[in-house]
Amino acid sequence: MTDGPSNRPETSLDPDRFEKNAALAAAWAAEYWRTLEDRPVAPPTRPGDVLERLPRYAPESGEPFERVLGDLTDLIAPNTLHWQHPGFFGYFPCNTSEPAVLADLITSAMGNQGMLWQTAPAANELERRLLDQMAHAIGLPEGFRSDAPSGGGVIQPTASDATLAALVAARRRVFDRHPDARSDDLTLYTSDQAHSSVVKAAMIAGLARHADDRSQLRLIPARNTGGPDHGSLDADALRSAVADDVRAGKVPTFVTATLGTTATGAFDDLAGIAGVLGDGPAAPRPWLHVDAAWAGAALICPEHRAMLAGVEAADSFCFNPHKWLLTTFDCNLFWTQDRGTLVDAMSITPSYLRSEASESGEVFDYRDWGVPLGRRARALKLWFVLRFFGLGAMRRFIRGHVAMAESLQRRIEAHPRLALSCPRSLALVCLHATGPTLQDEDRLTDAVAARVNASGYAYVTPAKILTPSGPRRTIRVSIGAVATEPRHVERLVGTLSGAVNALT
Repeated sequence: MTDGPSNRPETSLDPDRFEKNAALAAAWAAEYWRTLEDRPVAPPTRPGDVLERLPRYAPESGEPFERVLGDLTDLIAPNTLHWQHPGFFGYFPCNTSEPAVLADLITSAMGNQGMLWQTAPAANELERRLLDQMAHAIGLPEGFRSDAPSGGGVIQPTASDATLAALVAARRRVFDRHPDARSDDLTLYTSDQAHSSVVKAAMIAGLARHADDRSQLRLIPARNTGGPDHGSLDADALRSAVADDVRAGKVPTFVTATLGTTATGAFDDLAGIAGVLGDGPAAPRPWLHVDAAWAGAALICPEHRAMLAGVEAADSFCFNPHKWLLTTFDCNLFWTQDRGTLVDAMSITPSYLRSEASESGEVFDYRDWGVPLGRRARALKLWFVLRFFGLGAMRRFIRGHVAMAESLQRRIEAHPRLALSCPRSLALVCLHATGPTLQDEDRLTDAVAARVNASGYAYVTPAKILTPSGPRRTIRVSIGAVATEPRHVERLVGTLSGAVNALT
């Protein structure tokens, strides 16, 4: 005999109550999207503004859901940086979409625990198939797919997690082949323009004591040419660094190449890097990881696949659909051509995690592909996005943003008081204000960025980048929000022009 509704604990799953409150939440989200353009992109919030309005202690008794939504409306939403706003041009995009949101809701409702095949068979096999589909969609070689002898993919939370997983696998491969090697002997390499997550991974893995420790981590200078290869890793400098370490008795272990650096969207030469690692004296060959966190989304468009030249030599590759492919954060697609080493580096199997399916070797247990044991079912939201839109619409989405960036580039090139700081990369444009000296330009550029961000119409990211004339301040305009249209880019140009005119 089951308890009737009156005897059910208030914490039970109540489908009727959920249906009612979910409708309220959906209506709230729809109204939020509907009114986004009318909101200032960046709030005038000061540190502590929200904190001081939140109770110090959690409530003892529950409250009506409507009251919670009321506080969401009055306190949280007005003090939020609106990443989905059509005038959001900061950092890199962080997309969401209707099917992704609904898939997140359903994933949470099902509450699957995806650590083993046995604990979530459908979620597990969906993830495996989805990664194979996406490998094909972006043009990765067959060696990265799960039906290859040692390939396969997994969804990591972020590109930072992917870099750490790849580093741990690289370390395991060295120790497998050189049992006498010590951790202090291992050396790592990346561009000085690579994402900070590479340094952080080295710190977590115990190969760097702090962020400035270069005893084992080599930051290879980027090319400073001002041309198409500007900002990419200098392969000749990498060759010299590897050779120096081998002569010193070190073991070159891990190289991270970047497709689309954070500052300027530069692309490292994968073929050139692979050539260095292939013809050098290091043994075993260092693990080559490719971080395409932002730019990888553009690979669904065949015209952007030149950046993949040489990727067949990579041991792992990743990109973030949550950046520029309509999929709610967090979702990083990570592939490897050496899944055995990755799994061996991460696997520990106490008796309570053993199962017949796992022992058969026929399934992937994704708890062995990353740091956490427990993991939510991660594939549903990207699967929903693909099924809802299709690759054709997703290609048009990417191409639309690239076209807007091309238009912005032309407007800046023709502007009397603004100039490009470096070549455009896909949908990323870096620009600065012009002035009599570099110091004047830097001061004015930062002031223009601040005025644009205070306008409420747009949000951009000020940054310092490398140029042939020296480091300079720039304004990064990253086009990629789902709601952005050409008219919003035109409004940005007007806001930039108004700011630079008002300040001079």
